[in-house]
Amino acid sequence: MGIRRTSRRVAAALSGLVAMLLGGPFAYRAWLVEAAPAPRTVTVVLGDVERTVTALGKIEPRDYVDVGTQVSGQLKRLHVDIGDQVTKGQLLAEIDPTVYETRVRAGRARLADLKAQLAQRQAERDLARAQAARNRQLFAEGIVSRDTVETAESAYRVADARIASLTAQIEEAEATLRGDLANLGYTRIHAPMSGTVVAREAVEGQTINASQTAPTIVRIADLSTVTVRAQVAEADVVKLAPGIPAYFTTLGMPQRRWETRVRQILPTPETVNDVVLYNVLLDVPNEDGVLASDMTAQVFFVLEAARDVPVVPMEALTRTADGYQVRVLSEDGVVTRRVEIGVTSRTAAAVTSGLAVGDQVVVGDAPVRAASTAPGRPRLRGPLL
Repeated sequence: MGIRRTSRRVAAALSGLVAMLLGGPFAYRAWLVEAAPAPRTVTVVLGDVERTVTALGKIEPRDYVDVGTQVSGQLKRLHVDIGDQVTKGQLLAEIDPTVYETRVRAGRARLADLKAQLAQRQAERDLARAQAARNRQLFAEGIVSRDTVETAESAYRVADARIASLTAQIEEAEATLRGDLANLGYTRIHAPMSGTVVAREAVEGQTINASQTAPTIVRIADLSTVTVRAQVAEADVVKLAPGIPAYFTTLGMPQRRWETRVRQILPTPETVNDVVLYNVLLDVPNEDGVLASDMTAQVFFVLEAARDVPVVPMEALTRTADGYQVRVLSEDGVVTRRVEIGVTSRTAAAVTSGLAVGDQVVVGDAPVRAASTAPGRPRLRGPLL
């Protein structure tokens, strides 16, 4: 009985093998049709395409001033801190005024002394003038000699010269006093502009030396408008010009886009690691204050743009001798279609003719046939047997 069962199994296996060999081509063909993956497609949609130059930049205040001191001394009081809002003319800091107050008092005393001397010399001159006039009259009457007349006139001229000297000394003392008063005023440092204190370089009690350079105490910046200083490679900067549109994002807010235009291209480059970079400046309003100094910005300079046009990925395009072509998934299968494109970026192209919104373009490898297969059905990836 066991032998009979074994014989039946062998017979069945032989029958299946014969059937496979006889129907092999047809079975293989059907297997290929079912196994071939559907081509990967992308739908043509309306969108924007931009040809841009990209660069990294830093955000900085457009208008700022480093507030320093014009006189030396100990920083007695500092009335502001980083982040404070200040208005033009507001008192920021005070230098110890003791030395400068002393100079002013000494200058005023010297000036008063010189003015007193001047009054004395003027009285002496008036007396010498009267004596010279009287001696001339007596000489005419023969009462005094000529020597007496000449002596009196000489005394008058000396008195007048002394007055001129004192007048010059008074002018010098007044000028010195004005300088001392100015230095005394410089001990009270006021804000030259309205803005935000963004840096503080000194602390109370510190001795400030302004003999050679004016030391900075605080920096005030107007953050209502900021400047992006973008560094553009020399190969790309020739494509830019003042006024062209641009936009940028920041590392902290990559989803937000700030629109602006190029204000200025600085003519002097910087060399960083043997790379020549040019600074391009862009201004943008900052009413909400979210842009801060030294933030990193990713800047995009828009050289050319197409808006609300059919867009296809660049990988779907094949360049030909007379233009471009794409493969489109239609009711007849994957067919080739010639297209004309406009603005291109690194990843996408704007289609000017040859495609419509909603078309399914093939990306990747797929055979092209005058297909009898409906769209989306797996296609045969090899020759029929």
